Amino acid sequence: MDAAVERALAAGAIQEQPIATNDWGKLALMADPFGHGFCFVQFLNRGYDEIAN
Repeated sequence: MDAAVERALAAGAIQEQPIATNDWGKLALMADPFGHGFCFVQFLNRGYDEIAN
């Protein structure tokens, strides 16, 4: 996650919020230089199954 965010920042992206860590994984909210949003998702443990009932 950290390496992907750093590469995006070096290419001109903007990090809109700090990387969030949840039970299911990590999420980085980004925007390209034109303001179009995108995100990086890194699943941890069992991914979404961590929060599924």
